[in-house]
Amino acid sequence: MATKYKDSGIPWMPTIPDKWDVQRGKNILVLNKRPVRESDEVVTCFRDGEVVLRSERRTDGFTMSDKEIGYQGINKGDIVIHGMDGFAGSMGVSKSTGKGSPVLVVCSPKYDAVPQFIIYYLRTLAMTNVFVALSTGIRERSCDLRWNKIAELQFALPSAIEQQRIADFLDRKCAEIDELAALQETMIEELKLYKQSLITETVTKGLDKNAKMKPSGVEWIGEIPEGWDVRKLKRFGYLYGGLSGKSGDDFNVDEETDNYALYVPFTNIFNNTVINPNVFHKVKVNADENQNEVHCGDILFLMSSEDYEGVGKSALVNCVIDKLYLNSFCKGLRITSERIHSPYLNYLLLSTPIRNHIMVMANGFIRINLRAEKLGTLTILIPPLTEQQQIADYLDRKCAEIDELIAIKQQKIEALKEYKKSVIFEYVTGKKEII
Repeated sequence: MATKYKDSGIPWMPTIPDKWDVQRGKNILVLNKRPVRESDEVVTCFRDGEVVLRSERRTDGFTMSDKEIGYQGINKGDIVIHGMDGFAGSMGVSKSTGKGSPVLVVCSPKYDAVPQFIIYYLRTLAMTNVFVALSTGIRERSCDLRWNKIAELQFALPSAIEQQRIADFLDRKCAEIDELAALQETMIEELKLYKQSLITETVTKGLDKNAKMKPSGVEWIGEIPEGWDVRKLKRFGYLYGGLSGKSGDDFNVDEETDNYALYVPFTNIFNNTVINPNVFHKVKVNADENQNEVHCGDILFLMSSEDYEGVGKSALVNCVIDKLYLNSFCKGLRITSERIHSPYLNYLLLSTPIRNHIMVMANGFIRINLRAEKLGTLTILIPPLTEQQQIADYLDRKCAEIDELIAIKQQKIEALKEYKKSVIFEYVTGKKEII
């Protein structure tokens, strides 16, 4: 028999199955305010919907509180909603007993509400931007989703038995979709590893697999083909600085503004190439700073980063807009020698031994910094110029093929994410029923 529908009175869900009911949050949920126990560990609510002890997942990337003022007890099975991040999906049924910050809304269901169904319902509202529409907060990319809003929120609910059937079905279906997405992620990581090994092998051993080898004289480089040389980076050009103390302002690139020029944020780096000139920023400059202009063929280095993985990362400038500058965290390498082909050098700087040695050169605590003097002493491999060009052309082709495969798999992941959202939406709103 076809399902009959009725008006719900809910703006974002106009119709619901006629056997479903509409209840306010305060009628189906109870706000918990449990005391913290001495043995409690911290429970964290993640954006993927997992609510678990922080120690069971990860401990980095969090602001640690010394006094833990306002922390509350959380029991396994509680409904937990992040008050400021719930709009992005930070909500779930807790898998752990512990304690959580006061920003978490911790609830228990009444007799007619199934916790996992309630979470699927709330995640549907997050996915369809209902919470953002209801937001009265001023923080960008956040909204205030505290108990007072949840208490007045309208919930469309089938019977408790039907809620459980829907929740169990969605658990199984979402697990299947997540498994397919995880398989694509694994293949992407394997392709990235292959790309890295291909670059490293090619720029350190050359294209001729039968080439005779000789000691490089550098322990961390090992053997190199005969006819290759090793020299310090500073022998082939000079490093120039960014606009010290100039962070810049966001402007439309086409906007006419006197005494302003474009500068490069390092977020414009993709696959070791400077891209998207339309999202460069503008910064005020003086006439005496013209020597810092970026030229086509320059290689840019990030000299300061929050971690060792970021410091020393490099990128080739393959296009230039008039009066393009570096920001203060960067250095540019202007190649003046005819013995170096900049696209080859760009790939060489990506290779594993070079990246590892650059990280050894860096130091710092709060921020990791790389001094220009040390970067200039970096040992690089110098094949004959024609071979450098052949290597760069070969890697351009091979890396483009790998990047295309990665892009296809990323598209599959995005399609799976959208499919998962649609499945949850259709069953939680009663558009489809479990047969």
